[in-house]
Amino acid sequence: MQIQFSKNTIPSNGTVVILIAQEAKAKKASLGKIAKVLDKKLGGGISKAIKTSRFDAAQDKILEIIAPANTKLSRIVLLGIGSPLKATAQTFKELGGGLTKILNNKTENAFCIVDDIDVKDLHKEEIAANIGMGALLGAYKFDKYKTKKKDEKPELKELVILTEKADKAKAHYATLSKVAEGVLLARDLVNEPSNVMTPIKLANEAAKLKALGVVIEVLDEKKMQKLGMEALLGVGKGSAHPPRLVAMFWNGKKTNKKADACFVGKGVTFDSGGISLKPGNNMEAMKGDMAGAAVVIGVMKALAGRKAKVNIAGVIGTAENMPSGTAIKPGDVVKTASGKTVAVLNTDAEGRLVLADALWYAQKKFKPDCIIDIATLTGGMLTTFGNNMYAGLFSNDDTLSEELTNSGKKVGEKLWRLPTDDVYDKMIDSPIADMQNMGNARGASGTVGAKFIERFVDKGVKWAHVDIAEIAWNEKGTALSPKWATAFGVRLLDSFAADYIEKKHKKK
Repeated sequence: MQIQFSKNTIPSNGTVVILIAQEAKAKKASLGKIAKVLDKKLGGGISKAIKTSRFDAAQDKILEIIAPANTKLSRIVLLGIGSPLKATAQTFKELGGGLTKILNNKTENAFCIVDDIDVKDLHKEEIAANIGMGALLGAYKFDKYKTKKKDEKPELKELVILTEKADKAKAHYATLSKVAEGVLLARDLVNEPSNVMTPIKLANEAAKLKALGVVIEVLDEKKMQKLGMEALLGVGKGSAHPPRLVAMFWNGKKTNKKADACFVGKGVTFDSGGISLKPGNNMEAMKGDMAGAAVVIGVMKALAGRKAKVNIAGVIGTAENMPSGTAIKPGDVVKTASGKTVAVLNTDAEGRLVLADALWYAQKKFKPDCIIDIATLTGGMLTTFGNNMYAGLFSNDDTLSEELTNSGKKVGEKLWRLPTDDVYDKMIDSPIADMQNMGNARGASGTVGAKFIERFVDKGVKWAHVDIAEIAWNEKGTALSPKWATAFGVRLLDSFAADYIEKKHKKK
């Protein structure tokens, strides 16, 4: 969908959306300057419609006026933003995303008027730009494999946002749209079926970022074997599609090549569970077990696209976990690239094996002070939070945890920190190897998985693990994300890089 910006005016025809604020005390709709002018032109038609329908302009509430009198407009949509005192950039993103749902199947082109809304800490051009980003995210769909469309209803193709300082809004949107493009790429990667999105295909998609200036290195199975990555290779032993490890680096500072942070993603393109086979019910969702890797690729695209003044590395380990005569088996022992050995009690606890070797390589190659891994690691996140509520956060550093949590709140990708006490570490001690890939006690699967990963974090490195199982896809959809792939984590990590790395550099 095309997002355009133009100076604030009243369109002569077509569909017009007007943002309407809510008066804080009276909790009723408050018309801005342009809305009042249009209301007068309509002979008080807007005021009458508001009074008759008791439209209070609460956030996401809408009021449609079809074929309004005294004008050639086909439709006026009043969109409530709630109290301006409570509105944030995220509020306007969600309103923009919801707007696409309102207008789709009704019109191909629409105007959105950003009237004189007084929002704390947000200029009107920022409001307009955030509406545009939300609309771009909300309009996303993945239907490339559909040979027939459901109907012939009009699809929203262009949204023109009208605001006082259109040029400034356009410039601000230019940055936000690059982040949105990273989100859309991650969604595409996750939504693809696993017969298409194999480990080699995923690595090839990451390699396309070369065009944006990202330095790419792809390790095939021979190179991984030479480095002793038996854990990652072991996960892919049962598949006809060989694993890959991809290292990415965005040198946005130019002054040096040291990585400010490294993002590491789990990229299991299909997880059958291997020999420890999963139940067949809903197994098709396991094409999304590479969502962590997709997020890392997406955020690297976002950073490069907006020319972020940071040095960020991204590493993904990708494999397909299948059962066969060559597959890794429960009871096997593998040696990781770090030299540590792992007894495999359950081949369905494969993501931590992939991350073990990916983390080792990320630290060996980039030597970052801070490392954040993101993965659909444990079903325990469902029993902990429920569907699509929070991602689990585990960390060895309080400051890093706080920064990530704040970044998540800012963009609507919420994290909740869970314990990583040493008592959980003892659960993965093995009688025959350095550790085992499952705990001995029931429950706490998220923490036990995190403690396994933490064993591969070098001393002195600030580390966080984000478990996005149960939030990497959504069966119902939201204002900003249609059904299925959410790309949860792209905006979170981009916000973290912007607020806690770029800003620190600017202060120096």
